[in-house]
Formats: sequence, structure tokens, C-alpha cells
Amino acid sequence: MPKGQGKVIAQNKKANHDFFIEETFEAGLVLQGTEIKSIRASRVNLKDAFARIYKGEVYVHNMHISPYEQGNRYNHDPLRTRKLLLHKKEINKLIGLTQQQGYSLVPLKMYIKNGVAKLLIGLGKGKKKYDKREDLKQKQAKRDIERAMKDRG
Repeated sequence: MPKGQGKVIAQNKKANHDFFIEETFEAGLVLQGTEIKSIRASRVNLKDAFARIYKGEVYVHNMHISPYEQGNRYNHDPLRTRKLLLHKKEINKLIGLTQQQGYSLVPLKMYIKNGVAKLLIGLGKGKKKYDKREDLKQKQAKRDIERAMKDRG
């Protein structure tokens, strides 16, 4: 987790369910017009979002930022592809890692840090169905243990 993380705007709760997150990167976003106003109002959905590397640049797809209510004609397309700002070294590392079988870039959370919108993206390896079931079993067992301890004390 990055240090000094500001106000969390949106989280992708499904990401940890569907992927083993191995590494995270903090990226800035290239925004248009009234998008930052919608982000500050927490009108963002990361559920179906994913990131891709195209011609040495990283882009996020399917990230929904709702149009700003007072934006009239200056509003933007809610699902447009947005460029992510990363250091060249980080992009080169991601290119090498995502070319391996089964790895993909998943947006984990969006937050505002020092007045700037940031997106935390994770390098994830897809989980199989049995991995997801195992995670659910462990989660349930942990809940049961905590409940038993609570009832005792």
C-alpha cells in the first residue's frame, strides 16, 4: 500500500476474489473536463475495469466515471479509455510481466492524494474456480473462529 494515501474514492472488491495480486503500482490519470469533479463526488465504478499496455503506454478501459451534473456540454463519455501515468521503468517492467501467461493489470482502488486523483493498479494472476472456493472456505472458517472467541469472552 502506498504511503500517505489520501481519501479512497472507489475500490474494486472483486479484484481480490478473481486474482492473486502479486504487485501494485500507483498511477496518475489523464482526465478531461469535469471528470475530476465527478471523481471527488465519488461517482466512479471500477468493477469491470482493466488496464492494457498499448504502444508503450498504459490505458485503463471500462472504468466508469459518471458525467458531472452541472457539466452540461463540457461532460465526457463515462466509459472512455483513459491513459495512466507511470514511470518508463515501471511500464517496461509491466510489459515484461504481463507477457507471461495468465497475468493482467487490474485497477484495485482510486483515491485522491495531495489533490491529485491516483489509481492503484495490481499485477494479478487469474484464480481458478477451486482457488476461489478455497478462499471462501478459509474466510468462513476465520469468521467461525472469531465468533466462537467472541461468545467465549
